[in-house]
Amino acid sequence: MKEIRAYVQPFVLGRLVQSLMEIPGFPGMSVLDCDGFGRVLVDSGQSFDPFISKKRIEIIVEDDMVDQVVGIIVSRAHTGRPGDGRIFLFDVLESISIRTGERHSGG
Repeated sequence: MKEIRAYVQPFVLGRLVQSLMEIPGFPGMSVLDCDGFGRVLVDSGQSFDPFISKKRIEIIVEDDMVDQVVGIIVSRAHTGRPGDGRIFLFDVLESISIRTGERHSGG
């Protein structure tokens, strides 16, 4: 299993979620508001604040679904402008259901 963690522009979230939900067996996702900045700082014109609002998306998927999900994130979040975002992949060792205690190995 992998965790796909993506930071994207807030205005792309609707079309991104719609496309992800069309994947058969898509497991769901978490979305959080966050602020951050990368190597390219954007000056908004008024007062300089390096932090830009983003959406942090967290998706846990089986290994065979990673390329499809990443491809959709890239295609739906891409504008070609600085600040489009970034995707990170992490190995997930195990998941545990809080309700049932059932364990699922990530291997």
